Amino acid sequence: MSQTPSTDVLIVGGGIAGLWLNARLRQLGYSTLLVERDSLGGGQTVKSQGIIHGGAKYALHGALTGASEAIADMPRRWREALAGAGELDLRGVRVLSQSHYLWSPGGIAGNLTSFFASKAVRGRVDQVRGTDLPEALQHPRFKGKVYRLAELVLDVPSLITRLAELAGDSLLAASQISPLLQDGELCGLQLDGMQVQARRIVLSAGAGTADLLRGLGLSQPAQQLRPLHMVLAKGPALKPLYAHCLGGGPKPRVTVTSHPAADGQWVWYMGGDLAEADGVARDEAAQIRAAQKELAELLPWVDQSATRWTTLRVDRAEPAQSGLLRPDNAFLADQGRLLVSWPTKLALAPDLAERVCAALQRDHIQPGQHAPLPPLKRPPLALPAWDELLP
Repeated sequence: MSQTPSTDVLIVGGGIAGLWLNARLRQLGYSTLLVERDSLGGGQTVKSQGIIHGGAKYALHGALTGASEAIADMPRRWREALAGAGELDLRGVRVLSQSHYLWSPGGIAGNLTSFFASKAVRGRVDQVRGTDLPEALQHPRFKGKVYRLAELVLDVPSLITRLAELAGDSLLAASQISPLLQDGELCGLQLDGMQVQARRIVLSAGAGTADLLRGLGLSQPAQQLRPLHMVLAKGPALKPLYAHCLGGGPKPRVTVTSHPAADGQWVWYMGGDLAEADGVARDEAAQIRAAQKELAELLPWVDQSATRWTTLRVDRAEPAQSGLLRPDNAFLADQGRLLVSWPTKLALAPDLAERVCAALQRDHIQPGQHAPLPPLKRPPLALPAWDELLP
């Protein structure tokens, strides 16, 4: 009778959290297996805007929040990885913009005094003018102010591709995932009938984590879904723009990132306050009209006549918080061999991996010796949302 395959860490979920963790553990010498039901990055990851936040947008009113402090070091850690000198070697990942920007329409500049005095952003923001402005804002009719943030924007599909390369032969496509028990205790998972024992099991499946927990007979930690209604626009008049447009509230009025489509055109992907409460309540047609009105008011020189529009609903999966508040950090909870995680943001993937590594060290889990796994069916890479929705 053949021996049940085993590994040090079995990861469920092939989004940014699972892929980064998998690559990090393999780099440290651990045996890993990452299982994905659908496509790599196909949940929240490929639908993200690719911004490696440094916390500036969380301090728009000068308040130094837990979120802005927790995330402040992320751009540096990602830049080191992109240069091949960090926690992972992410050379080859496409950087869409070396900076993200804050863009202030002329009328609210006076509201920014406390923001720029904030400890959260001091030394990480500088004003730009003239030819240093983002291309889409280099127009004689633009009268606002623009500030460069020490943040960057990544092409998420190329990031998924690189992390999949770093995974080597550790990726498995499996649609049926159920617990594997030994003496009544969780010791691994059954993956499409293949039993795999693991010293630790990490759930990093985003919105799928709640179902996985139920399948394991668990109700905690609880999950919340924070909905967004994003807008996509594609047209020949759109030039690259990576910026938060400031409004009068604590959130950006609209956040725009630009992504290269397969046909060479640029797609504007719009979130911020536009995509939140009121945007979630609108149907697709009303949400598109709202976005068109925002652009007409903020960027009236942009010709929308040949632009095509669509929307995308995204549920951000997070550990449950009172009032659907956004968690400040990556989240990790452990129950014996089971570790339950949510990164909460793309930028926080290194933070989550660090927390898992600390848990392994705390429990004296060192890399072990395991027989090679049999040949595995590899999950496909997710397609960019803009190429699926606006071909």
